[in-house]
Formats: sequence, C-alpha cells, structure tokens
Amino acid sequence: MSTLQVEVNNVNIGLAMTAIHRAPYHHGDLRNALVAQATDLARTGGPDAVVLREAARRVGVSPSAAYRHFPSLEALMAAVSSRAREALGRAMLERIDWLPPDDEPRRAALARFRATGEAYIDFALSEPGLFHVAFVPCDPSLFVVDDPSPYAILSSAIDEAADAGAIAPERRAHAEQVAWSAVHGVAVLIGDGLMWLPDPGERAEVIDRVLDGVVYGLAGAG
Repeated sequence: MSTLQVEVNNVNIGLAMTAIHRAPYHHGDLRNALVAQATDLARTGGPDAVVLREAARRVGVSPSAAYRHFPSLEALMAAVSSRAREALGRAMLERIDWLPPDDEPRRAALARFRATGEAYIDFALSEPGLFHVAFVPCDPSLFVVDDPSPYAILSSAIDEAADAGAIAPERRAHAEQVAWSAVHGVAVLIGDGLMWLPDPGERAEVIDRVLDGVVYGLAGAG
C-alpha cells in the first residue's frame, strides 16, 4: 500500500470517528442517560455543576431534546438528588454487610444501627458533591422515590434494635430524626470545614464519640 493510500485511509478513519461522536443519540432511554451525566457533574462539582444543557451536550443531544424529559433544572435536580441518595443507601447496606457475625442479638442490632451512621458520614466526606446534591430541596411534586432509601435503611436498623430489646419502647419514637440530625450535623460541620479537625485521628475520635452518643443515647446504656 502506498504512503498516499495510507494517509487517505487515516483521514477516512478520522472522519468516521468524528461522525460517530457527532451522531445523534439513538439510545432508547434518554432520560436515564441525562440523569447519569448530570449525576457525574454533581459528583465533581456539587449542585451548582448540574446544568441541563451540559448534560445534553455530554449525551450528544440538543437541549430541546433534553427539555422534553426535564422541562426545568429543578426537575433534573430532583432526579439527580435521588440517584445520590440511592448511592448513599447502597453505601449504608454495604457497611452493614461488612460487619462480622455476632450471636448476641442486642449487640448485633446496635452494631448494624451504628454502621448506618458510619457509612453516612464516610459517604459525606468521600463524596461531597453527591452528598450535597442529595439533600437539595425540591418541589414535592418532583420528588423521586429512592431505591434503596437511606431513611428506610436507618428506620429498619432502629426497628431491629428495638425488636432485639436494645432500644426501650419509650425511646423508639422519633429515633430516626435524632440519629439523622446527629450524623448529618457532624458530616456537614467536618465536610464543609466548619469544624476544623486537620488531624485524622482527632477527626475519627470525634466521629466515634458522636456515633456512640447516638447509639447508646437511644439504647440508654454506656
């Protein structure tokens, strides 16, 4: 093959690749593709990075095509928030699965309860973009049901602890709100630099003390 023919073939390959990248989007689930790209934007830049036009550009469709699925940025944000909460929920379930077996029901139930808080805080500190977008307020009519749901996982863990006798019946009411407030609070304070703890050991100690306070506060034991 001559040098000229090789050059021509290379040009043709380059034009073909350009055509592929510029080809219109043909996938059957454009909505999910847009949400996936917007979620990646959130992971790196938080809520401010979620832009419908940019998600459409990344997918390879026009903004007008994207607007047919998400007529507003708030609608897209609601879907991305749900994806972020589902990622948090999976992290909580994984942390529970990592726990070693324990034949003592009360202790095992409290360990699972504590693990949900550990995973919550770890997710907030390791995935700050997704964590912040997970709790962006939105119109209730746009709310997307999470699967798995972090709140449902927390509630189930508390129910298990109560059923095992680790949480007294009089302490069961509003236990989700108590636990959530504590772990969310310390996650935001540390993650946003409002609680300055540059030493990893000190930071870990504070997190442990907060988790112990939640678990044993509800359990009524030291």
